[in-house]
Amino acid sequence: MLLKKLQLKTIDYKLVLTMCFLLFFNSIISAQEIIKDTILKKPVEVPSGQKLKVDGIIATVGDYIVLDSDIDKGYLEITAQGGSIKDITRCQMLGKLLEDKLYAHQAIQDSIVVSDAEVRSMMDDRLNYMVQQVGDINKVVAYYKKNSVEEFKTYFADILKEQKLAQEMTKKIVDAVEITPEEVRNFFKKIPKEELPTFGAEMEVAQIVVEPKVSKEDEQKVIDRLNAIRKDVLEGSSFATKAVLYSQDPGSSPTGGFYKMTRKTPFVKEFKDVAFSLGEGEISEPFKTTFGYHIILVEKIKGQEVELRHILIAPTVSEDALKEAKERITTIRNKIVSKEISFADAARTESDEKETRANGGTLVNPNTQDTRFELTKMDPTLYSQVSNLKDDEVSQPLLNTDDKGKKTYKLITVTNRIDEHVADYAKDYTKIKELALKEKQITTISKWFDTKIKDTYIKIIGEYRDCNFVYNWLKK
Repeated sequence: MLLKKLQLKTIDYKLVLTMCFLLFFNSIISAQEIIKDTILKKPVEVPSGQKLKVDGIIATVGDYIVLDSDIDKGYLEITAQGGSIKDITRCQMLGKLLEDKLYAHQAIQDSIVVSDAEVRSMMDDRLNYMVQQVGDINKVVAYYKKNSVEEFKTYFADILKEQKLAQEMTKKIVDAVEITPEEVRNFFKKIPKEELPTFGAEMEVAQIVVEPKVSKEDEQKVIDRLNAIRKDVLEGSSFATKAVLYSQDPGSSPTGGFYKMTRKTPFVKEFKDVAFSLGEGEISEPFKTTFGYHIILVEKIKGQEVELRHILIAPTVSEDALKEAKERITTIRNKIVSKEISFADAARTESDEKETRANGGTLVNPNTQDTRFELTKMDPTLYSQVSNLKDDEVSQPLLNTDDKGKKTYKLITVTNRIDEHVADYAKDYTKIKELALKEKQITTISKWFDTKIKDTYIKIIGEYRDCNFVYNWLKK
């Protein structure tokens, strides 16, 4: 029953803590996934049998209030996403809103700071995408029933700040939870044998990557182009506009190349070294990373945090360079197939991919941080490349194009297959640890709510006092 209890607790936790996962105002889901032209005309829908109520304050949590309309907005957003709201009661929706308010309230008590710059950055990202989707900021304003763009921005800024506070408070609680090997062992021992989970078929995969060599002439063309852009900006042109027009970084070009970072932000070393060497208002000379060539404009420096804009342009790979790369990787494959060298040794000596070269080309699953890939959850592209490979078979050279348009050739092989099986402590330690940690996090959050609810002013009004909440909001 222990595993079932964990599963039920997880369901309850996710029902309450992530029931609004599809909501626009939830910190995990961005406006990119919500605002579409079609929903601007969509009326509020509520579960059958429930009436839309006159707006008013229905709850107070510390310095925050919850309006009846906040619940209706929640239903609207879920419906707009195509989700079903028939099984979500107003009490459950209110419970989630109360949790968000308590997170935000306690974040302030714990001196968690969300700067105006952070809010502006979030605002810019969200609004840029919304406008791209519907074509007009006034449609967005009308959708949220505001009288002007400025009124909407003021309203939206408060929402985003509260959202960020709640996100940071949640992160603070969860990040503090650690689990020892002994706790993992005890967790596993408590699971009855007949209730042990079954893990799906998995495989371990290795690859060798060969990058086409870019000619000096093509590199110089990019450097010259970036220098020309830099000169235009120094003479008064907008760096942000240039980034939108010319940057090949899909993660930042729509927002004018904007990034906010600290020394701990996971950017490549070369990028961070340049970013933190500049003063406010300075523009770097073109510099190279594994992604291509960049220029950076530093807009603001706030302590250890830098707000910047950048433009990325990668040199064009010629057909001759692609042909040469294919010939090189074909030679590597022939040596592996003829047993002149093992796949792992070839990866260590020949692969151009730094991340996998040292461990013989073995891929790390980005979702679990281990080397196993569950077949039903594997990236479709990777699955199509390995699904038909036999044991120890090496794929033919595969031309790969990443999300930034960079082209490489690679060889892939399956190094290990794990059939569907009942959980084994030794073989599945990473997955079992994840389950144990999740249980401990759920328990920690529950204790946190129990404690903070007792210490915080909370008032629920009217018929909502009859709700059966997961947490003791009514302090009975």
